[in-house]
Amino acid sequence: MSLWTSAEIASATGGAASTEFTVSGVTFDSREVGPGDLFLALKGETTDGHRFLDQAFAQGAGGAVVSMAVEHPHVLVDDTMAALNALGAASRVRMQGKVIGVTGSVGKTGTKEALFAALDRMEPGAAHRSVKSYNNHTGVPLSLARMPREARFGVFEMGMNHAGELAELTRLVRPHVAMVTTIAPAHMGFFASEEAIADAKGEIFQGLEPGGTAVVPFDSPHRDRLIAAARPHAAKVVTFGLGQGADYRAVESIRTRTGGTFVTARFGDRELSFTIAQPGAHWVSNAMGILAVVDAVGGDLEMAGLALAEMGGLPGRGARFLTRVGEGEALVIDESYNANPASMRATLKVLAQEHARRLVVLGEMRELGEHSDGFHAELAEPIEAAGVSHAILVGEAMGALANALEGRVDFVHVPDAATARERLEAVLAPGDAVLVKGSNGVRLSTLVAALAERQSCST
Repeated sequence: MSLWTSAEIASATGGAASTEFTVSGVTFDSREVGPGDLFLALKGETTDGHRFLDQAFAQGAGGAVVSMAVEHPHVLVDDTMAALNALGAASRVRMQGKVIGVTGSVGKTGTKEALFAALDRMEPGAAHRSVKSYNNHTGVPLSLARMPREARFGVFEMGMNHAGELAELTRLVRPHVAMVTTIAPAHMGFFASEEAIADAKGEIFQGLEPGGTAVVPFDSPHRDRLIAAARPHAAKVVTFGLGQGADYRAVESIRTRTGGTFVTARFGDRELSFTIAQPGAHWVSNAMGILAVVDAVGGDLEMAGLALAEMGGLPGRGARFLTRVGEGEALVIDESYNANPASMRATLKVLAQEHARRLVVLGEMRELGEHSDGFHAELAEPIEAAGVSHAILVGEAMGALANALEGRVDFVHVPDAATARERLEAVLAPGDAVLVKGSNGVRLSTLVAALAERQSCST
């Protein structure tokens, strides 16, 4: 079945179609246009999508949404950004299945992917999710607009860095189940306190459908605050985590030889044992939330357990591979997509489990405002506790950590990813394990890409 017809697009957006056409995909990035896609010509502060219409149709676009008449098949609207939102809202209206919303300071993308894997394992081809980290005011409506009309499940990640953003996004998504993963001091440059971040994340519950379920982290110091935010909107509030009293709780966890965790989960009078392929205690906790969400939408929990056992690491978020070093190999743990104080600590604990010489390439954590120096300096303790032999610190804000590490761990402080790569190549040896993590803007993904060019195999 087609994703959208020109008549449906015109009806949803209040526009006028130049001719009849059908499309099988939606994008606003001309570089992503493929055969049969709908291209939305958005206008931004620095560019205008209308400039790329010829390119989009040369790549096989089936139609476009525009705010000025063009020669190509199109739907003419007053405002293409408003049209994107309207198309997303129309997609949500026609979706007859269950919709899930996920937010949090840490772990929302991995949790979204795990939920999709669990639901797809249960009903292959019936689940849809937002791709990459499309979780903002453009990514969320785009992900909705891409949802197949016959989808039985939709999983949408929602992010924010200012109060009020999630309230707007969740009212567009209208989830049947809304989950918060972890509250951490990310984007502290925009908030007065961690409590204010919790309040902003709690906005996700405002869009819950009648009879909806809120899923809250039991072990969070902000648990009661999140529950209070959920109660006016949720028919049911459930908790997940490791602590006694969580509705979905890991009562036993044993590290496997491959680095994952064998878990026994208890919820009500039921128990389920399964393996989580991803390493780290944070994955054990989030897996309990995944079970809670799957249960809330009537899913198969045993299938969810199988999906968690099969799920590999995501590029930039825990993917592992072996890179050739001389006559041997070194393990690379790719966490290069993003970083905040909580995720830094969690991944350093994962590194500590490796039986190898441990190295780290850590990029500065951004958007921490006046708290930046303190949060960076506080990483000295978990780095030392992880048994790190050599640290490469990248970016100006890492100066505070460099001062805190003096005399404790061997390190160098460098200005950028290119220099970090040179320093790593000089010290990396066969048998080493290296963790690469930092805010996306530091561009440590370029360092990872260089190591991946010598990749031996995934692990």
